[in-house]
Amino acid sequence: MTEVEQQILRSLLDLEKAVASMPTAQPKPDLLALFARVDELTSQLPRGTDPSLLHYLHKKSYEKARLFLQGRESDNAPGNCHGHV
Repeated sequence: MTEVEQQILRSLLDLEKAVASMPTAQPKPDLLALFARVDELTSQLPRGTDPSLLHYLHKKSYEKARLFLQGRESDNAPGNCHGHV
């Protein structure tokens, strides 16, 4: 896994944690900043990055991207996009 991919995974885990905390968090976490961070890191991925990962990130399928980066691609349920999970 590249350094950028590691940073994306950390950011996705931070986002997941922030979303889970929403019902009780005071103040509410800034989700827009977390989304922006993932987008920024996605733009830094090098050529040759796995097309499935790019697809998940561009389609904002963050749970699928997280599972992919964690080596759990087989846990991804089929989606509506032709040829992608």
